[in-house]
Amino acid sequence: MNYVSRPVRKKDAMALVTGKPVYTNDLAPKDCLIVKLLRSPYANAWVEEIRTDNASRVEGIAAVFTYKDVPQNRFTLAGQTYPELSPYDRLIMDPHLRYVGDTVAIVAGETEDAVDKALKRIKVKYRVEEPVLDMHKAKDGPILVHPEDNWEAKVPVGADNRRNLCASAVEESGDVDKILSECAYTVDQTYHTKANQQTMMETFRTYCYMDYFGRLNVVSSTQIPFHVRRILGTALDIPSSKVRVIKPRIGGGFGAKQTSISEIYPAFVTWKTGRPSKILFSRYESQISGSPRHEMEIRVRAGADENGIVRALDVYTLSNGGAYGEHGPTTVGLSGHKAIALYRHTEAYRFAYDVVYTNVQSAGAYRGYGATQGIYAVESAVNELAHKMGMDPVKIRELNMPVQGGPLPAYDGVCKTAASCTMDQCMERAKEMMNWDEKYPCRDMGNGKVRGVGVAMAMQGSSIAGIDVGGASVKLNEDGSYTLGLGCADMGTGCDTILAQMAADCLETPLDNIVVFGVDTDISPYDSGSYASATTYATGTAVVNACRELREKICSLGALMLESDPANVDFDGEYVYAGENKVSLRDIAVRGTCGNTQELQVTQTYSSPISPPPFMVGMAEVEIDKETGSAKVVDYVAVVDCGTPINPNLVRVQAEGGIAQGIGMALYEDIQYSKKGVIRNNSFMQYKIPTRLDIGDICVEIKGSYEPSGPFGAKSVGELVIDTPCPAITEAIYNATGVRVRELPATAEKIAMGMLKNRLEK
Repeated sequence: MNYVSRPVRKKDAMALVTGKPVYTNDLAPKDCLIVKLLRSPYANAWVEEIRTDNASRVEGIAAVFTYKDVPQNRFTLAGQTYPELSPYDRLIMDPHLRYVGDTVAIVAGETEDAVDKALKRIKVKYRVEEPVLDMHKAKDGPILVHPEDNWEAKVPVGADNRRNLCASAVEESGDVDKILSECAYTVDQTYHTKANQQTMMETFRTYCYMDYFGRLNVVSSTQIPFHVRRILGTALDIPSSKVRVIKPRIGGGFGAKQTSISEIYPAFVTWKTGRPSKILFSRYESQISGSPRHEMEIRVRAGADENGIVRALDVYTLSNGGAYGEHGPTTVGLSGHKAIALYRHTEAYRFAYDVVYTNVQSAGAYRGYGATQGIYAVESAVNELAHKMGMDPVKIRELNMPVQGGPLPAYDGVCKTAASCTMDQCMERAKEMMNWDEKYPCRDMGNGKVRGVGVAMAMQGSSIAGIDVGGASVKLNEDGSYTLGLGCADMGTGCDTILAQMAADCLETPLDNIVVFGVDTDISPYDSGSYASATTYATGTAVVNACRELREKICSLGALMLESDPANVDFDGEYVYAGENKVSLRDIAVRGTCGNTQELQVTQTYSSPISPPPFMVGMAEVEIDKETGSAKVVDYVAVVDCGTPINPNLVRVQAEGGIAQGIGMALYEDIQYSKKGVIRNNSFMQYKIPTRLDIGDICVEIKGSYEPSGPFGAKSVGELVIDTPCPAITEAIYNATGVRVRELPATAEKIAMGMLKNRLEK
């Protein structure tokens, strides 16, 4: 192979570093109407009266819309395959406002100044009601977030708007209580993760225009072009065939853009006015009305025998969906399935959950998608279990971790065994990289600071089994080049490059001979989108299958030109051979355009019945100031099993970025609400994410396996890499200070007060 497993430079690298106009706002027409939103100042209120006449009279204002102007079809903004598991609980605008930041009115004008002036002139009379802000009080509480009669759950996920439930279920295998009662060591603890913002560099942004066929064209920074088309058709009450979605370069998503946050507003304006329009969310808007990670509280009961074998796990997740249900029923599943499956000897498990509505910003998808929260809880509980039995936390994992060919409890619905797994090698190498045996559990640095080390392991998935669809189209052009058409969205991950590497090796052609065409729902093959760690695995398989079929077509036409049987020819990427005779690829390509009835283009789709997990071990060394409690990661090592790494450089970049985000979740990111439901962290002044100076050294290595169901043996890597920092860092803090932080982030205040409490109790 010339390209697979090679550190090839990204195809768009030079365009990005030289500042070429590739992003949504770079491409928007100059005559776009500027669209902005009037947002609710209350967490739970009803619009009793709204006056827009003064706003409409502002010079340069083209339109002002309220809830009275929109269709009454309920829908979901979740980018999921239809029928979506997320409930249909939204309108474009609703007289019932459910969080601070909910949309009250849409204003479109010629200039930003005119729109800003008009927004101030809209007069609204609100009927303010008490909100439910505490997720513990939401289920079966007296305040209903969604009392409407036309609320609908398309799929039975245990949702009930009359109980403030977005989803609810219990899964069991074996007698958990009996096994736990037999265990020599048990832990029963609750862990709490806050909502986290994705903080991608490019905020939510979309522009729209009508073409000369009377169709709505939507150009948007989105991970889910085909889902956006369906969502807009439902919301606007028009056929999806009247909507075309185009994805330019995306300035980051991390799951935020798996929800159709911004598209609906300029789409509605353009559909109503016929004029092009655009909306650019400010950072403030992205912080108060985006799609952050679900806040979760997870109770874990874990039991092990005297030898350290984990025999039973009981996990209950309470998830805060916020005001709307996007991704609520789906993220919560990963909090149990991906965490329990890490312990192969588990004889019995129970996984129960409730996802509740509250009057705070609606949650959504974020890298890790629920597994991050669940793995933090279960890995922390296992660390506590190890300390109870006086066992090295590395040792208890070595005894219980997934092994190749071994079972994956609670994950058997999509993958009963680990067909490819080097978790043992990952752990062994991570120990060497961290110098674990020397550093565990801690070292006093003699300068008022102490350093501790911690460990965690993780697994994720590779696409959603039996649901996600990857699509690829490969065409031979008359000059002998190939066009690779994709329906997945490259959001900075480099999937365009990775998929082109696969195609180049399949077709035995130079990488530069593969022209990658981005997503346009009119002409791209259908693809579920860039989420659920699906692109390399599912879309990659579609690419490989399409290239194989195209090779057969090339050989068939070459054989015809050589007057030979297709079974007797070979193709080396440049020529088709029949004995001593040969015909060039370029001649075949030209023949394909004249007097030919054989199409030299192939479209393939692929959906996997399984979701093979990638695996990872992470170890953190954390330094704590014993006087202030301030914690800093000085070293983080990670070893990843992603099957065959298609592009090792991009694997490392993905891992380093995910680890940095995990460090932010563990130590810094702390969403807080006032008593009235106002989010306090509405800018980067209040919402702290780590800079390069805050994350210490990150060292990533790859211990590849070969996944038989994946393209070239590949699995996913994009989500997995955020899952280990939280449990590894909090374990390191405990080893250094004796303070067990069970609610993230692990701030200096929590650590300092914990150390003070420990001193007072001695």
